[in-house]
Amino acid sequence: MFDSLIAYLDSIRARDPAPRSRWEILLYPGLWAVAFHRVAHWLFEAELYFLARLVNHVSRILTAIDIHPGAKIGRHLFIDHGFTVIGETAEIGDNVTIYQCVTLGGTNPANGVPGKRHPTLCDNVILGSGAQVLGPITVGARARVGANAVVTDDVPEGATMIGLKARSTLVPVETWLKDFIPYGTPCREPCEPDGGSRVDELEAEVAALKAQVAALIAREAPEPAPTSTRRGSRN
Repeated sequence: MFDSLIAYLDSIRARDPAPRSRWEILLYPGLWAVAFHRVAHWLFEAELYFLARLVNHVSRILTAIDIHPGAKIGRHLFIDHGFTVIGETAEIGDNVTIYQCVTLGGTNPANGVPGKRHPTLCDNVILGSGAQVLGPITVGARARVGANAVVTDDVPEGATMIGLKARSTLVPVETWLKDFIPYGTPCREPCEPDGGSRVDELEAEVAALKAQVAALIAREAPEPAPTSTRRGSRN
């Protein structure tokens, strides 16, 4: 059990550059919300629904994170900050990262009979802050959902979804970045300690383009007409 906790803390530390030690992570509300949920889910599976809801209620008060006791959560879920809602029939795989103000919401069954109505997140999914993932859809492994995106359809494996209604950025699956990047922002691999980013590369490209344009302008500019000097003759 102790080894599992250490592995969980290290998995969070690998995805979050903020903590300086494991002790800091022990104060994260997301960690406590998941811990409370483990208890609530065990009670829910034992059909002790009131006690499960009671644990869920206490957890929501303390952490500002609402995870229904019926939700199924895999290993190493990292909820960064709070104000997250996870519905009853949601299923979450391993090493999923959820930022603040995310909703894994449900849809009302057309026949009125409760059933699978919340999303399924596969392994290594990242949900940006404010993302709304609604209905019994599947978000494929390694997929990313951008901030404030609203997802109502299945997400392919490795895709990045943005916008309202969310659409894929059409990045080929084979180009996905294998290492976790905090906040889902890419940088040069390996990421440099000084935070070298794609912005630096774009600025360098712009500077190179400006130099090329200046060279073309200089080459196409008309040459100045030659000036001749005439010496006066003495009589």
